[in-house]
Amino acid sequence: MSASKSVLIVDDEAPIREMIAVALEMAGYQCLEAENANQAHGLIVDDKPDMVLLDWMMPGASGIEFARRLRKDETTADIPIIMLTAKGDEDNKIKGLEAGVDDYITKPFSPRELVARLKAVLRRTTPKGIEEPVTVDGLTLDPISHRVTSDLNPIELGPTEFRLLQFFMTHQDRAYSRSQLLDMVWGGNVYVEERTVDVHIRRLRKALGDRHDYLVQTVRGTGYRFSSNVA
Repeated sequence: MSASKSVLIVDDEAPIREMIAVALEMAGYQCLEAENANQAHGLIVDDKPDMVLLDWMMPGASGIEFARRLRKDETTADIPIIMLTAKGDEDNKIKGLEAGVDDYITKPFSPRELVARLKAVLRRTTPKGIEEPVTVDGLTLDPISHRVTSDLNPIELGPTEFRLLQFFMTHQDRAYSRSQLLDMVWGGNVYVEERTVDVHIRRLRKALGDRHDYLVQTVRGTGYRFSSNVA
């Protein structure tokens, strides 16, 4: 599972970041590094890492404050977070968990423990459709083989339409605005007009054909929704 996963290491001490990065890269992970919350937020928006390893004590915003910020923002609320800290007493662990972190590792820790805990959190937090096939009314998307089928018949999709469909199929029955779809599918570092979403929605519906185009629904005044329930 680890080969394609990226991890953002947020710690103000460069030697600690380097030590963690070496251990994770040896285990097959890709690593990003940030020394404070502002740097980290920019990397999360632009690069969308699969996991954040977050130090508690940092200059400026603390790890706890940053974790709360990530959990309040719709575009980052689901990102897995492991808190790394020297604060090992029970009260501090409770504070970390209440801030929304998924696990809590007390320094010092062994690289083997870190990798094992990271794998465990990723297993718990990876939704279906990211690594497992997801099916809705005969429409199946397999992210590993990068194939989409409609009642077992292959559907050809461009890369953007594939990502858009994958997002929709793993976030069903909820309306998203064009700006939200841009953030979540295109990424925060891509600057395109909101109407670009309409173009790709049209292409996606055409590719899905008469059998499944009803799944991608227009929500007037808001944006789009993916649902097997007829609007």
